[in-house]
Amino acid sequence: MPQMIFVNLPVKDLEASKAFWGKLGYSFNEQFTDEHAACLVFSDTIFAMLLTEERFKDFTKKEIADARASTEAIIALSADSREKVDELADAALAAGGSPANDPQDYGYMYGRSFQDPDHHLWEVMWMDPSAVQG
Repeated sequence: MPQMIFVNLPVKDLEASKAFWGKLGYSFNEQFTDEHAACLVFSDTIFAMLLTEERFKDFTKKEIADARASTEAIIALSADSREKVDELADAALAAGGSPANDPQDYGYMYGRSFQDPDHHLWEVMWMDPSAVQG
């Protein structure tokens, strides 16, 4: 069985978060989704558990970071092309996300970033496969 990753993120409004990611074309695994959590599916092995802040607190003794004021993580997603980077970043901004940083263009690698409605930082990156082979 391939190793999987589940990124756990606190959200203030679960329904708003689900709507945001739904507008970007992503789905949720209903088996792991209820009124306190939603399992956002990126691929067969990559998921984000969007947890209400109340539910998130069940998993930690630490305070929840205020993502408006500090960065707790930057989550990067790969894209198949430069165009797909732009499509996803533009869709995120149109769905209520906000810009995070200027685009990064190194020729062989291109990326854009955005903040979701809870101010978590996301990057969308494309890298030319020939640059990796070499």
